[in-house]
Amino acid sequence: MKFSLKLLLCTMIIMAITLGVGGFYYVNYVFETSLEREVGQALDENSILKFAFETAALNSPVKYDMLQDTTIEQIAANLENSGQSTGRLIRLSNEEKQTLYASEGFETDGELLAKVSENIKAYRVVNLGEHYYIHTGNTVEALDRELYLETMKDVSVVFEERAMGFTVYRRMTAVMLIVGAMIMHLIASWLTKPIRLLTKATEQMAAGDYDYRAKVVSNDELGQLTKDFNEMAEALEENVNQLEEEIQAREDFVGAFAHELKTPLTSIIGYADMLRSRKLDEEKSFLSANYIYTEGKRLEAMSIRLLDIMVTRHGKAEFLPVSTESLFAYIQDMFVTNKQYRFVYECEPAVVTAEGNLIKTVLINLLDNACKASEDGGVIEVTGRKVEEGYRFTVTDYGIGIPKEEISKITKAFYMVDKSRARSKNGAGLGLSLCAEILALHHSKLEITSTPGEGTQMSFVLAEGGKEV
Repeated sequence: MKFSLKLLLCTMIIMAITLGVGGFYYVNYVFETSLEREVGQALDENSILKFAFETAALNSPVKYDMLQDTTIEQIAANLENSGQSTGRLIRLSNEEKQTLYASEGFETDGELLAKVSENIKAYRVVNLGEHYYIHTGNTVEALDRELYLETMKDVSVVFEERAMGFTVYRRMTAVMLIVGAMIMHLIASWLTKPIRLLTKATEQMAAGDYDYRAKVVSNDELGQLTKDFNEMAEALEENVNQLEEEIQAREDFVGAFAHELKTPLTSIIGYADMLRSRKLDEEKSFLSANYIYTEGKRLEAMSIRLLDIMVTRHGKAEFLPVSTESLFAYIQDMFVTNKQYRFVYECEPAVVTAEGNLIKTVLINLLDNACKASEDGGVIEVTGRKVEEGYRFTVTDYGIGIPKEEISKITKAFYMVDKSRARSKNGAGLGLSLCAEILALHHSKLEITSTPGEGTQMSFVLAEGGKEV
């Protein structure tokens, strides 16, 4: 069952119970008020009749100073005839509570009469057939005789009004429930509109439309829920896009890796087959063996860097204080035999917090990359300076440079700006990717500025001492 229907049903049940109970108590209150008024009038009439009877008894001729039964009957008949228009019935009983006179239709037991005594009046409501009466009882003192006067007043109208009140109220309740149901249906539809919009949004997202957003139509809790849902949808869309990018990157990585393996392996297999299948002169044999060796070293370097990337992504580095002078001394020793380029080193002494071996790998890869981008005899500058953020390492070359649109891509695995040039120098497109992974482990990043034809500057910042970057 829809929430709007549940809301409508619950509201109608509450309305029905409220109107029913409220109507019952209201009609009953009116009835009891009217009945109480009729009871008061009946008791007053009884008292008036008592007074009238006692007055008539005093004015009647009597024998032996005692009121005779016949006289009592005569007085009672006169009293009854004087009140015919009121629908009143009377009954007079003697001292033994035996009936002396009773109006026609006065049919009731002696239950009330048993409760009447001197100075005590009593009443009750009785139902005789289709009529309701207020039965009252009182004592009458007349010429040393104690008589009992009972009256019955027809109050059927009061009960008919109560029945009519219930009938009218039931009809009004039915009309109010119908009108209330229509109004409540509109209100329920309006209140649950945000829920319907959220439901539609979830269906759209379940179908793959992650760009869909629910419309905010209120400023209450449901409106806030819609805003939170949209924020969640945006976060989900970002995560999905990120996952898709990662999946695409993995597919590209696998494709590039397969391609990078295929090219040198094809050459290695071809030259090896040439050496195996025919006899070559010494020069051709040397060239073939040298090509096999060169491509094999490139495959070895590529596999080592791939392994380093995997270890860096899943490993944990132990950060210790490292002297910048020791890092510069290490890379100078590594490239001291390289006479093709002119290296310029400038180091400001300091201590950084890092994993020394990994930072050495970063610097070596940056220098190696600078060498591949430079012509023979080119200048490569390596500097280290204290900055506000920490300690900045910078490697600058004056080689071929990198186009602006390529800068954001060169840290991806196997990506090479000039593939023919990189392969000619044993490049595999993994060095900068490894650098990016290592620097991310150090909460740093590779910053690249480059101008095609003028050169490239690559730098990164490490925390100095115990301070975070």
